[in-house]
Amino acid sequence: MFKFFQNKRNRGFFSFWLAQLISQFGDRVHQMALVGLIAARHPGSSVELAKLLAFTIIPVFVIGPVAGVYIDRWDRRTTLFVCDFIRGMLVLFIALYLMHLPIIWPVYAAVFVVFSFSRFYVPAKMSFIPEIVHEQDLHIANSLVTTTGMIALVLGALLGGLIVEYAGSFGGFLWDALTFFVSGLLVFSIATLQHRLPGTEAIIAGTKAMLRSQKSVWREIIDGISYIRSQKELGFIFTMMAVLFAAAGAVYVVVIVFIQQAFHSVTKDVGLLAVPLGAGLFLGSLAYGKWGKRLEKLKTIFWSLILGGAMIALFAASVTGTHNRLLAIALSFVLGFVIGPVVIASNTVVQQASSMEMSGKVFAALEFVMHLAFLVAMLFSSFLADHIARVWILIGVGGIFLGVGVIGLMKWERL
Repeated sequence: MFKFFQNKRNRGFFSFWLAQLISQFGDRVHQMALVGLIAARHPGSSVELAKLLAFTIIPVFVIGPVAGVYIDRWDRRTTLFVCDFIRGMLVLFIALYLMHLPIIWPVYAAVFVVFSFSRFYVPAKMSFIPEIVHEQDLHIANSLVTTTGMIALVLGALLGGLIVEYAGSFGGFLWDALTFFVSGLLVFSIATLQHRLPGTEAIIAGTKAMLRSQKSVWREIIDGISYIRSQKELGFIFTMMAVLFAAAGAVYVVVIVFIQQAFHSVTKDVGLLAVPLGAGLFLGSLAYGKWGKRLEKLKTIFWSLILGGAMIALFAASVTGTHNRLLAIALSFVLGFVIGPVVIASNTVVQQASSMEMSGKVFAALEFVMHLAFLVAMLFSSFLADHIARVWILIGVGGIFLGVGVIGLMKWERL
């Protein structure tokens, strides 16, 4: 990893990596602030928490498909900077004014707008990576980006939980706004590979961008769908990520309330257990980043699903039976470690299978599919939580996760 950063041609990626670390740390603090806000207004309500989270996901379906088209038309570095700046201003507005209103709907509206800009940011971020690193470095670059998220998860969950527990949601939103501004400045300082192209190649790249801009948005959306359907590897990754995010959605709201009730706290234990989860994700991603090129990416994904499903079910049963924090921490770490490689393997396959002209639309479509699966599963599980014990929902999700991995692995072994 250090050799990668020391290489002169990867200096731009270091600024990008640092920007992501700072920005995603803010995202975790923001997440804790939202959890704390709902806990203060509607204690113990899975439905209210799911309602707020729905406003973070709906922009994927409203904005996502159009965002993918414009990401492929616009300069991606500028897109990232503008999105960071506007989101920082919106979060600052929530902290200074909206959260103090007697009604919560204005906060929901602001959250919707913040995550609408995120729909431009996330696909642009993933499409930007091939512009600042060479193809042979994509595996390690994706590993570093994923581990960035893991580091941010650990730090954001630990410090964010403490900030919100003792300074309230106001402090959490202020931290998030600051990280957006710092991240935006770092991204804007990056020089891309395209900016270093010889004159003729730069002219060709500019001509292709101009021709794309002459197509209608709808036509480009259709072209993107056709392109994804024509690539078998992309179809597989879309299916696997839908399964992964459906499981995450089914667990997300339920497990937060599950932990709050099991350990009798609001955000402290949620943050505490997110730390070993993030540490496991970090080390699992780091290990896969170092040795992952030797492993079949599809087989890695299946084994991660199998082991991850087993850990989810074991975590739910153990916490219910023992209420032991140390055991919960250990199982959270193992869960993170075994599922860490999934995102790295998936993103690398998508980047290698996608052309530069289509990568924005492909990643926007992937965001659409993942969040649709997450939202449907989240709403369904939050409804079930009012009728079925949360422990059984978590065990059931773990079993489904495990089953999908076993079926996929059996089919892979037959090929």
